[in-house]
Amino acid sequence: MASPIVQAMKQICDEKGIPYEAVLDTVSAALAAAYRKDFGEKNQNVKVEFDPETGGSRVFDVKTVVSDEFVAEAVKEMEAFEAARTAGKEVSAEKIKEGRVEQAIAVAKPGELVAAGEPVEEVKYNPKLHLSFSEAQKIKPDAQIGEELRIELPLPGAFGRMAAQTAKQVITQRLREAERTRVFEEFKGKEGELLTGMVQRREGKMILVDLGRVTGVMSPTDQMPSEPYNSGDRVRVFVYSVQMGPKGPEILISRTHPDMIRRLFALEIPEVASGVVQIHSIARDPGSRAKVAVSSTQENVDPIGSCIGQRGSRIQTVISELGGEKIDIIEWKDDPERFIINSLSPAKSIKVALDRETKVATASIAPEQLSLAIGRGGQNVRLAAKLTGWKINIVEAGGDKIESTSETAAGDAEPPAPKEAEAAEEKNDKGAVAG
Repeated sequence: MASPIVQAMKQICDEKGIPYEAVLDTVSAALAAAYRKDFGEKNQNVKVEFDPETGGSRVFDVKTVVSDEFVAEAVKEMEAFEAARTAGKEVSAEKIKEGRVEQAIAVAKPGELVAAGEPVEEVKYNPKLHLSFSEAQKIKPDAQIGEELRIELPLPGAFGRMAAQTAKQVITQRLREAERTRVFEEFKGKEGELLTGMVQRREGKMILVDLGRVTGVMSPTDQMPSEPYNSGDRVRVFVYSVQMGPKGPEILISRTHPDMIRRLFALEIPEVASGVVQIHSIARDPGSRAKVAVSSTQENVDPIGSCIGQRGSRIQTVISELGGEKIDIIEWKDDPERFIINSLSPAKSIKVALDRETKVATASIAPEQLSLAIGRGGQNVRLAAKLTGWKINIVEAGGDKIESTSETAAGDAEPPAPKEAEAAEEKNDKGAVAG
């Protein structure tokens, strides 16, 4: 049967979800901190080997053996530094090093020194971590330069109250850090995925969502304008950033990110998940409308029909998940002219002139199709520009420029017949999908 210490450590592992080795290292580090508190001496690098089965431990002072020349040069440098500082002069570490022969530990080949002038990573002397070769030979006659020397220290009879308090603080801090690291590594692998969580509360304009072992943060720009986000609501969110902050992992989630549609399509449409249907670009006006450009890698597979599904069953599932946001499925074309014409759907009878140097497209549209091409408040042409990556100017066939995807220049005419545009949009919304 396992000892009580092992049982307690395993219980911590189960509660915190961290490996047994991490808990063992934490206990060893806590014992080392307690030893330094009550019995440690200056320049000791205390390490403890703890046996949880017996409750026994061994204490070592761990040093790396360096050459006597390396130590002498380091001491000379520190003396020069201290003398200059005592005299009130400005100290330049680079000037102190001038004329000094650089030597470093050859860890890969113990007993050898790195030749002067070779590009090596400099090893700075630290009396807590390093021991001169001559001193090391007094302890271990066959010691070699670069070797790690473990000098066993006497065990104390018992630790004092302050040392025990120090050990407790170290254990608490190390376990918290280990748990944070584990959670970070777990969720870092989920970056770019969809997760389901529960709305916890609102802090200012931020929404906090419980994702299990961590809380996700949804900023105002990541929230759908039509959704209330009441406490206790279950929501599906897209994880777009996982960073380690000062207080632990920071999980940034979104309901408006364009890649959320990409992930939903992969879940609901087998052809997208398998790669037969490819999504090239997505443009969203969150909560209102989105355009998705798709193509097929197989001639006998219709990319638009695959995404829509029988009687719209597939696309309707995605639309429902997005709170009714309408989605236009656009066939992607390698030819920018054809792609722009498709992106302006549901408008028809379009002629496009391209300026490839400035990446500006001018779409000439019949008067009866203008309202459909522009969309309510210019939404359709704006999404088409985002989808294609081209600036699109709308002109009436044989007339002046009507609408632009950039800031409208002074003197440009306003979009015609706004009521007519709204009526056309309402009629098109019933389909929700454009080919």
